[in-house]
Amino acid sequence: MPISAVVGANWGDEGKGKFTDLLAQHADFVVRFQGGSNAGHTIINEYGKFSLHLLPSGVFSPNTHNVLGPCVAVCIESLKKELQELERCAVPRPTLIISERAQLLFSYHKLFDILEEERRAGADFGSTRSGIAPFYSDMHSKIGVQLHELSDEAALRRHFELILPQKNILLRELYRHPGLEIDELLAEARVAREFLSPFLCDTRVLLGKALQQGKQVLVEGQLGTLRDIYHGIYPYSTSSSPLATFAPVGLGLPAREMKNVLAVTKAYSSCVGQGPFVVELDGAEAEELRRRGGDSGEYGATTGRPRRVGWFDAVATRYGVEVQGATEVALTNIDVLGYLDEIPVCVGYRNRKSGEELRHFPAQTEQGQMEPILVRLPGWKQDVSGVREFSKLPKEARDYVAFLEEELGVSITRISNGPRREQVIQR
Repeated sequence: MPISAVVGANWGDEGKGKFTDLLAQHADFVVRFQGGSNAGHTIINEYGKFSLHLLPSGVFSPNTHNVLGPCVAVCIESLKKELQELERCAVPRPTLIISERAQLLFSYHKLFDILEEERRAGADFGSTRSGIAPFYSDMHSKIGVQLHELSDEAALRRHFELILPQKNILLRELYRHPGLEIDELLAEARVAREFLSPFLCDTRVLLGKALQQGKQVLVEGQLGTLRDIYHGIYPYSTSSSPLATFAPVGLGLPAREMKNVLAVTKAYSSCVGQGPFVVELDGAEAEELRRRGGDSGEYGATTGRPRRVGWFDAVATRYGVEVQGATEVALTNIDVLGYLDEIPVCVGYRNRKSGEELRHFPAQTEQGQMEPILVRLPGWKQDVSGVREFSKLPKEARDYVAFLEEELGVSITRISNGPRREQVIQR
């Protein structure tokens, strides 16, 4: 069977975890193909409420194999913590498989992340300080440590002898911080080796055989289109590519196998972190939307930071859907908007200086000059969280979905009207 993907159309925090959790019940493999523990997927099901940062969202389905691919930043501290949380909540121990080609996120990656954000104070990138940018910098500089290398301590020592002069010069001269010690890094590597060894395998071979046998493979992206390192709001992006088209590359699988792409977007806009956000609200209007948003308000699953919020941005979302190559769209949090008499939607951008109007998504420097062009649709002024059929939604809610669908040019096939797994309307 072909590969299916669940990815984000926007800035992240769209509700991807819920749909991966839902679709994982019918999948043989659920695979994370990029990113690390720097962003979370919030999932609510019969076991409780969870924020998964590194574990794939299929861990609640007992027959599913959960895979971390070669391009994932593996932080054993986060991995241990998440597995312990599952055990504490009586979730059956999941089948976890990790690519031997994935790389280890060391404590010094987090250290460099923290120190650089502090150095850039006032001009920082809004990093979660999880070590992601230094990790991927090392990966592409070819000085990272793949997990299969942990078994050769002599080679690891030679590796650290080569890279530490560079890192310690930065630490001591730029950041005025004590340098790293080889023996401490080797000890960290030993702990990782002991913990990770039972999970390691060649995931390319594993998943290739699974596809040949007609197994269901579901891949999930972390964050969303606008945080993509290549096509997002650079430099306020993550350091990897959360695009569905990157999944076959990241996993070493044929691109022709990627057939179904579900892009997830909210019924309004939200954003954690810095960078341009044309539809951003402020004041009481923003606080009201933030307070009502989601199960416990619009606050980051990893950072706890208040999310920036705004009305639905059809310009940014259309771009996100197109770049993801979406074959269908899932719309989340439609229940949140039930308090509004009118619901604004951004259908274009206007340049404040020139007056030029755009319907395409510009580069991030140009976005700072834009203001939203809004149309206002009638609200439905009622709670729709208990509705399970599209035809039973209020007409105004159905019209809202139809309007967004027309703007995006892709069918909205699923509508989430609450945080729980079962609160989904299938069209």
